[in-house]
Amino acid sequence: MAMYINTNILLLAFFAITGILFSRNNNNMVVGEDCQADILGLQAQCALYFQKSLPRMNPSQQCCSVIKKANMPCVCHHMTKNDEKILDMKKVIFVAQYCGRPVAPGTKCGSYTVPPPPSTA
Repeated sequence: MAMYINTNILLLAFFAITGILFSRNNNNMVVGEDCQADILGLQAQCALYFQKSLPRMNPSQQCCSVIKKANMPCVCHHMTKNDEKILDMKKVIFVAQYCGRPVAPGTKCGSYTVPPPPSTA
């Protein structure tokens, strides 16, 4: 029963994120044609790890597989304030780094700017 509920929550989050990403009113611009497949893959495999409402957790191997192939700067470029109501950009950056594809410092991911790494001096 609990697994059924968790699956429903994940599906609801997936469709909510999909709706947000594809309902933008940017002069009927198609969202990220160059990274649309990446966005869909991230929604399918990583949405759970980006949600504000959940604690930060290490991503699955399937999520990392998508992250390793994704154009993360493009994905970040297409994040909006509506996305940020549901998704935690710090978690997006954490997951990318965890999966071995860190997003470059200074990159804007939605309204969030990726900070420089902490100094080791």
